[in-house]
Amino acid sequence: MSVFKEKITVACARKEALFDRDKNRYALYSMFAGAYLTMSTAVGIIGADVIASQFPALARFVFTFIFAIGLVFVLIFNGELATSNMMYLSAAAYYKRISWKKVTAILLYCTFFNLVGAIILAYLLNQSFSFQQLTDKSFVINAVQLKLAKTDWMNFIEGITANMFVNMAIMGYLFLKEESARFFIVIAAIFMFVFLINEHLVANFASFMLAGFSPVENITGFHLINILRQWFVVFLGNWLGGGLFIGIAYAWLNEANTK
Repeated sequence: MSVFKEKITVACARKEALFDRDKNRYALYSMFAGAYLTMSTAVGIIGADVIASQFPALARFVFTFIFAIGLVFVLIFNGELATSNMMYLSAAAYYKRISWKKVTAILLYCTFFNLVGAIILAYLLNQSFSFQQLTDKSFVINAVQLKLAKTDWMNFIEGITANMFVNMAIMGYLFLKEESARFFIVIAAIFMFVFLINEHLVANFASFMLAGFSPVENITGFHLINILRQWFVVFLGNWLGGGLFIGIAYAWLNEANTK
């Protein structure tokens, strides 16, 4: 058995067992994943606004670097992140270790509670002094308006590429043994997709909820139908990028056990 197949099988078995045995704990792990990304998003937003007052060109760099730390938190503290589960579970389904019906059920459950975690943290953070100072010129407001203005096709394609970057980070974390190398590959891969402004569902949960609870009113395009449209298309793109282009592709490559 290849190392990839072994790690995917073990991880999937653990996830499926927890989901079947104790959905409350699985929900909490999922909420923590949404919360960790919301925390790093929040700090990145304020950091971008602060640096933009003196060096506007650096705002995007600051936000991107700080946001990337959120995935490190997810990995270290065992959060259940829907977009990484797209890779794990799709690869395990290819190996016939789990049914596609169960894959879909786990992903939808995990996604919902990632959103719940993002909502709770976004609400709490918006009670703070820093977030009460947000204006319609703030980084997060402009970012959300840009995302909501994208076409479905653009959201779909960017959803694919974003989750390819994310799951490159996940695989690097799985296979590398040296801690500093693991940290570097996670930060590097996440930095790349965020800097390109590609679309990641749970990251969007964080930024949208932080904007939604902010004191800023009349955010362009920020209404329920448009938000759900964006999330649905990005979900499909993320699943294709993480599930097929990374998970199933590497499952097939490692099935021959030639490496």
